[in-house]
Amino acid sequence: MKKKLVVPKFKSEAEESRFWSKLNLMEYFEPSDFKRGIMFPNLKRTKRLISIRLPEELISKVKEKAGKIDVPYQSLIRQYIQQGVVG
Repeated sequence: MKKKLVVPKFKSEAEESRFWSKLNLMEYFEPSDFKRGIMFPNLKRTKRLISIRLPEELISKVKEKAGKIDVPYQSLIRQYIQQGVVG
C-alpha cells in the first residue's frame, strides 16, 4: 500500500459517485494489494436491466451514430432517453 485512503461520509449517492470517479486508486494501492473473490453483499445496483423491442433500422442508426462518436450504443440510447425525460 502506498498511502492511506480516507473515504469521507457521503450525503448522497451522486456525491459518492463523483468522489470515486475522480479518484486514482494507483496512488493508494499496488496491484498486489487486491484479492480475488471478495463479495460486496450491501452493494446497491444503480442500473436495472429492462427489455425493449426496437425496429432493426433504428438500432442500426443508433449503432452507426455511436460508432461515429465512439461511445457504446446502449449508453447512447440511455442518453437519448434521459434527454427526452429530463429535458
